[in-house]
Amino acid sequence: MSDLDRRTFLGGGLGSALVAGAVSAAGKEGDKPSKHELPYNPRTHQAMPTRNLGKTGFRVGILSLGGQATLEIPGKEVESEAIIHRAIDLGVNYIDSAAGYGKGTSEKHIGLVMGRRRREVFVTSKTADRTYDGSMRLLEETLKNMKTDHLDLWQIHNLQTKAQLDQIFAADGAIKALEKAKSEGMAMFIGVTGHYEPNVLLEAINRFPFDTILMAINAADRHYLSFQDHLLPTALAKGMGTISMKVATRGRMLSSWTPPPVDQQPANMRTSLPGALSIEEALTYNLSLPVSTTIIGVDSVDQIEKNVALAGRFTPLNEAEIRAIEKRTLPIVRQALYFRRWELGA
Repeated sequence: MSDLDRRTFLGGGLGSALVAGAVSAAGKEGDKPSKHELPYNPRTHQAMPTRNLGKTGFRVGILSLGGQATLEIPGKEVESEAIIHRAIDLGVNYIDSAAGYGKGTSEKHIGLVMGRRRREVFVTSKTADRTYDGSMRLLEETLKNMKTDHLDLWQIHNLQTKAQLDQIFAADGAIKALEKAKSEGMAMFIGVTGHYEPNVLLEAINRFPFDTILMAINAADRHYLSFQDHLLPTALAKGMGTISMKVATRGRMLSSWTPPPVDQQPANMRTSLPGALSIEEALTYNLSLPVSTTIIGVDSVDQIEKNVALAGRFTPLNEAEIRAIEKRTLPIVRQALYFRRWELGA
């Protein structure tokens, strides 16, 4: 992976990893056929390049909307609804959320729009509960919050440690809930997500045939516990849908970010340094990776408009350009990857 020219990969090799093997919503051979149809946003193909979401049969825009930032803030119903409507109008066809974002606030804000526009967007959420019973309770709340009878994708949220891995695969673990949801049509596809430790996620996808994986990858990724080097190649070889996140690390990657006073920052995020990249550099880096789509949260309608415009004029970076951007993030690696496992034995 490290010596691969991304321009060549996206032009040719991507065909074997992201494009090959697209199937209908019935999923892999032997799966119970889904009673639901895949969503379709007619604006997507005119707005930006699209790629296959693994073997799901869904063509996803290279830029997708994350459910954090404004969407997870209580009291931001009007702003959130405007962002979501505008995103869909601009061609975004995938929205990411989680039960834990604002304790359900993000899902509820998305639900304000899904009541009318459910068929236009691939809707996802996550369970951070590691048990069957707890995850099923969360799924019931999620479907109610998002005003839908099913998710297109339901995921294990931020799997971090071997102990958590053992929990979800236990007899009463969350994997049983994901399997039930898929078999009964409450979720068309199931996935796993993580920020913390690539080897834990690697073991997870080797133990279970997840449809997708959502990974924290940004321009600093290669400097420490790299998901690109240790996890992404296996996911691609398995034909999984691959989604990247943490593009700007809540602004900390960006040269426009001014750090607040250190004593006002969470302990694991403390820094006195501004970021190193523009949003265009940070986002273009992720879009140049061999992933199906990249999700990013926004604060305003203006931000989603600018991000979609950037995706619309996207040209993949070449290897030299990628390496130059990565080098510039070396001084800020801790703040750019604050969510990684930094303490030995953690």
